[in-house]
Amino acid sequence: MTPYLPALLGGMLLGLSAVLLLLVNGRIAGISGIVGRLLGGHQVATNMAFILGLAVGPLAYATTFGHLPVVRIATSWPMVLAAGLLVGIGTRMGSGCTSGHGIIGLARFSKRSLAATVTFLTAGIVMATIIGTLR
Repeated sequence: MTPYLPALLGGMLLGLSAVLLLLVNGRIAGISGIVGRLLGGHQVATNMAFILGLAVGPLAYATTFGHLPVVRIATSWPMVLAAGLLVGIGTRMGSGCTSGHGIIGLARFSKRSLAATVTFLTAGIVMATIIGTLR
């Protein structure tokens, strides 16, 4: 098995779930929108099912591959919390998150999603380069 197979299968399942949510419920699979609707009390069953599906994902991985995925966070918890806060602010400013814009928005040929995705990727590359240079 190649080391890329789990990522390939995960990407395929993510794309399939996003397309099914759009076709069946007419909703975009943007995590920020789903969490926002869940917290706002809208479509609780559908949004909760999607969030639970995300939580069950690692268990499905463990069942398929015999072990949980290895996740290593190489920074402090305050930095993780600050990054999460900045991502939340960014999703509000960008009218959506990477999953909504990058998966469904691009598939729908949305110019706004293309601009958002290019911005996300460019900012990520710039920050990774800066942090990599500082280490």
